[in-house]
Amino acid sequence: MLTLDKVFDASNVLKEVIRPTECIAAPKVNPDCNVFLKTENLQITGSFKVRGAYYRISQLSDEEKAHGVIACSAGNHAQGVALAAAKNGIRSIICLPDGAPISKVEATRSYGAEICLVPGVYDDAYAEAIRQRDENGYTFIHPFDDENVIAGQGTIGLEILNQVANCNVIVVPVGGGGLISGVAFAVKQLNPRVKVYGVQAEGAPSMVKSIAEDKILCLDSVHTIADGIQVKEPGENTFEYCKQYVDGIVTVTDDEVSSAILHLIEKQKLIAEGAGAVSVAAVMFNKIPDIKGKNVVCLVSGGNIDVTILSRVIKRGLLKSGRSDTLTIQLEDKPGQLKDVSAIIADMGANVVSIHHERASEDSDITECLLRLVLETRDYSHIREIRAALTAKGFKIVNK
Repeated sequence: MLTLDKVFDASNVLKEVIRPTECIAAPKVNPDCNVFLKTENLQITGSFKVRGAYYRISQLSDEEKAHGVIACSAGNHAQGVALAAAKNGIRSIICLPDGAPISKVEATRSYGAEICLVPGVYDDAYAEAIRQRDENGYTFIHPFDDENVIAGQGTIGLEILNQVANCNVIVVPVGGGGLISGVAFAVKQLNPRVKVYGVQAEGAPSMVKSIAEDKILCLDSVHTIADGIQVKEPGENTFEYCKQYVDGIVTVTDDEVSSAILHLIEKQKLIAEGAGAVSVAAVMFNKIPDIKGKNVVCLVSGGNIDVTILSRVIKRGLLKSGRSDTLTIQLEDKPGQLKDVSAIIADMGANVVSIHHERASEDSDITECLLRLVLETRDYSHIREIRAALTAKGFKIVNK
């Protein structure tokens, strides 16, 4: 039974292991409200997950500790369980999807866990972990649907209320629902006037659809750059807590998440993974209702983004925010054309990142050529100004 006393007990237990994370002001996320970021991306292991994992393992009996623990995860819960088990001197086996980022796999291994890679996604790793639990007598540490885990995550809610005076809204990433269940439960017990909203990726809306249908649904497939919340099916406990305590759950696109990651890097000097940035994306793109003039806390739940995909995410973020544009211009094949185009772009204050000149094309006249440019721009209005200036000088832009 989840109680506020259990959340406070978790807070006391966790003092010996977690890092206090700040709520920092982030006024540029959305100028219509006062935004704060709860920086769990700066937590030990790079994610909030260590809170629930450590508290759950701290409550094991001596017999359970002797048998060891097993868990499944896309990466962050794995690291939390591995660290918690190591600090308690017990064996840990972690089942991960074989597509989990290498950085997360190796980080988990570095904490002393035994790694079992399972073909498929989180749910396949879960099935394998349950099989091994039944076969070998391990204790399964569920990543979200366990009341001790939920209590550990709820400690974040206590901290936010202490850190942000007159907090009105808290925005929380949602995968299986353990984080938002704990935060919403703790917050609503202490101050029911505070609104708590969840955010899921558009490509993995398991909790959104389950609540809409008023029953737990298992999605056929999930796909999003926010791999930490790429969950097909919410938990039984978390589904009930979300129905009872959460004020609403919205979705964001991968492009919006990429823009949020880019914003956090540029404006806040923070690295967030996709799952950690969905809360910021929701506030940036006005997905959360009635926040004008309010004190809004975005929970940045993790920072374990794979550096090999970070450049691709940044590129998508640049495109989504109008910071990059690709122009295809149809030119007469004669001297001086490129010079004239370059002069206009320079006068407009844009920067040419790459250029490709194509002389022959099936769709063009024999006396024409195509010029493809990738530009670094300020925003969408800047792009429109550049295109208008080129058109005004008689250049034909063939892509919209």
